Amino acid sequence: MKFKLTLDAKPSKYSIEYQDKLMLIGSCFTENIGAKFNAHLFDVMENPHGILFNPMSVEQSLHDCIQNKQYSENDLFKLNDVWNSWNHHSRFSSVLQEDALAKINTAIQNAHVFLKTANHLVITLGSAWLYELTQLAPLSTGQVVANNHKAPASWFTKSLMHPVALKDRLSELVKLLIQFNPNLHIVFTISPVRHLREGLVENNRSKAVLIHAVHETIVSFNQVEYFPAYEYVMDDLRDYRFYSEDLVHPNYAASGYVWEKLVETYMKDATQGIMKQVAELQLAINHKPFFAGSAEHQKFAQSCIDKTERLLQSYPHLPLQKHLAFFKGSIAK
Repeated sequence: MKFKLTLDAKPSKYSIEYQDKLMLIGSCFTENIGAKFNAHLFDVMENPHGILFNPMSVEQSLHDCIQNKQYSENDLFKLNDVWNSWNHHSRFSSVLQEDALAKINTAIQNAHVFLKTANHLVITLGSAWLYELTQLAPLSTGQVVANNHKAPASWFTKSLMHPVALKDRLSELVKLLIQFNPNLHIVFTISPVRHLREGLVENNRSKAVLIHAVHETIVSFNQVEYFPAYEYVMDDLRDYRFYSEDLVHPNYAASGYVWEKLVETYMKDATQGIMKQVAELQLAINHKPFFAGSAEHQKFAQSCIDKTERLLQSYPHLPLQKHLAFFKGSIAK
């Protein structure tokens, strides 16, 4: 007797290799998966504008990166003694205007260079609900905001994107990205994070818009795919035990399950073998010995040196020099 449905991973024709460069952009679930890429020492850049939920803010971020836009004082507003940008997450805000601009412009410059030679771009969309500025807001042009920065509710109006309009915007964005970097492989995902602030019915309406528009978009492009992160959590796992206490965010087990499916989809066996070795070295470098000078720990450190050197000999592009230096530093003189 079957008690659940299982969504099997389908290997993609576009594999992710260790020599590849990956940019991840979108909702907080993006950073969840990004942390796992970083833990396995892939070359990753995450969210150059910070966490973004709606498609229009994602589009704005990618436009800024492509154009290498440089923000000025006129692009920031002050609220509660803090300078903010309507196009950025609050991690870029600062009490000093020059600090906020420096963080914003440095991130865009780095992303412009990275995206030009990136192999993969993963876009995770979270919500189709848009918040636009009213005339009461500073710098009001009717623009869609990436973050409300805890501003008064009267500064915003709310609307739900139409799937046809979103499909058109996504298609134009994909064309622009491919024109900027013809070798770019693009993956769309939908975040399984629930947006309860909108309400359960409104959240489902939003996810439906995103899913429909993304699938209507990808059929027109050979190098654009959909990865079903949303379906793995909502239909495969389908259990509140896989959510954190807020019943909104997938927990560690759910994120791990989606990561395993992503690995099955995009990593070849050889890459998965390297990942396992890297994970062992990552675990070893975080190991806290009780007796660092003991013969047993010296033997452990030497074995880590040997493993690291063998891995670097086969794959010299891996960023393992700090690991090698750390393990060698653990050997008693």
